Amino acid sequence: MELVGISKLNADYEAAMAVRKGIKLFIDESAKENFKKAGIEVAGTKVEMISDSQIVIDATPDGIGAKNKALYVSMKKPAIFQGGEDADVAEASFSALCNYDEAKGKNYVRVVSCNTTGMLRVICTLKNSFKVRKIRAVLIRRAADPREVKKGPINSILLNPVELPSHHAVDIKTVLKDLDILTMAYVVPTTLMHVHALTVQVDGNPSKEEIINALESSRRILGISKDSKIASTAEIVETFRDMGRIRYDVPEVVFFEDSIHSSNGEIFLTYAVHQESIVVPENIDAVRAMSGLKEKEESISLTDSTLGLLRGRLV
Repeated sequence: MELVGISKLNADYEAAMAVRKGIKLFIDESAKENFKKAGIEVAGTKVEMISDSQIVIDATPDGIGAKNKALYVSMKKPAIFQGGEDADVAEASFSALCNYDEAKGKNYVRVVSCNTTGMLRVICTLKNSFKVRKIRAVLIRRAADPREVKKGPINSILLNPVELPSHHAVDIKTVLKDLDILTMAYVVPTTLMHVHALTVQVDGNPSKEEIINALESSRRILGISKDSKIASTAEIVETFRDMGRIRYDVPEVVFFEDSIHSSNGEIFLTYAVHQESIVVPENIDAVRAMSGLKEKEESISLTDSTLGLLRGRLV
């Protein structure tokens, strides 16, 4: 793959940093003067960038991608949208581990949200090893990304939304259409990661060791042992900082081994989701799936090795 460039609307520090990193920057014609005043070099217009591209990854704020679709259609360019858009913006919702092949030959695909990506990785991994009957989940959501300084709550726990199920169950069923799932979500004052608590009803009574082995054998899922002394999202982030990860990105789902309990056909587990980076490998795989460049396992393996993703146990 070759990155043609990125498009920015505002002449801000992100645009300047992209140029500093040698990434070509394309803009709306209407913003030309703003970028000129800011001294930020541009390579051309957004339309020129799209014209030079074979596929577009639309990572705009919620709702903007749907508006942009008309441009992609008029220019006959395939596009990948993000989880903030409604599912009907695309021909298929996408999770690499769950339904890679469904994106083959599609022109418009939507990578599901960060929370949904995390849940689908865990659920599809469990489905590969056990007969899953139903799932009940509580999501503890971060309030904002670190740079979103105007968002909250600051001193509150917010039920989000009040009605059940939360939209996460609806989103999951755009990929696993027949799954019996109910979700509820809370927003808490943190910027680091989400945390999910899952109750999974399965046939039989798998042991804790069998569940851990299933998860740690999967791609893009990491276990954390009790001996690591890691019991928080802050400590997960600190670990990846010490590892030298760019932006302390954690594209892997990170589950706590000691949170796993199995009894009478019910599995309980807790894991963390880094909202800023978890969908990055999914977008890369979606490009290959749509373009027919690689089969599922080959694409996932190549993406993971290129990004330096881990598997098994973190510590």
